[in-house]
Amino acid sequence: MSYELRRLLLVLYLFASWAPGIRAQKEKVRNQPYVDMKMFHLGFHLGLHAQDLILTHTGETGPDGQRWFAEIPAYSPGFSVGIIGDMFVNPYLNLRLIPSIHFGDKQFVFREYQSGERYITTLRSNYITLPLELKYSSVRLNNYRPYLTGSVYGALDLGRKKGEALLLKNIDYGVSVGLGCDFYFSFFKLCPELKFFFGFRNLTETNRTDLSRPELGIYTDALSGGTSRMIVLTFNFE
Repeated sequence: MSYELRRLLLVLYLFASWAPGIRAQKEKVRNQPYVDMKMFHLGFHLGLHAQDLILTHTGETGPDGQRWFAEIPAYSPGFSVGIIGDMFVNPYLNLRLIPSIHFGDKQFVFREYQSGERYITTLRSNYITLPLELKYSSVRLNNYRPYLTGSVYGALDLGRKKGEALLLKNIDYGVSVGLGCDFYFSFFKLCPELKFFFGFRNLTETNRTDLSRPELGIYTDALSGGTSRMIVLTFNFE
């Protein structure tokens, strides 16, 4: 038996195995069968998020010979809320503008390399984000429809406080990717969605003229860079 014939028989066998499962997907009455064909529609989302910062250290030794390193050992949950503006492009693609605000904070733990001495500080960050997003949806099956998203975004931090051990720049930008699923109900769509935000800008402020306690400068000097990361779980109502 030739290789091509064996491969064809394998394909037919696999199709025959899957066919009962395909036939078992019975068509159900669809809720809002034409809702995805609207040229424009609005919605809102509520959810939780966790903020992070990818840190780069200078490794510099201070006047007293100390070297400090920082980490964010655990995520603190924050609250997210936003508005969804959606424009229909084609049956599989939508263009979306999603202004949102994320209330949260980040806890930094600094450790001295030799002694193990620790210093803990918390930075509150309330980000307003403005993502311009493309949503790619699969074929709708009965009353659910998975999708993927990708966006570019700008962010403004309204929560930063001067005079602390660390100070982050208040403007950021980056990209996000996400996935979710539309569930169709009689009067609305519910869409659980998970997104990952990746900032591009170095947010670490190094020129700290705002410090009222000069001894806090050793923590700023320990870092040469920090780029933002955020994980967001939301429930969209459209």
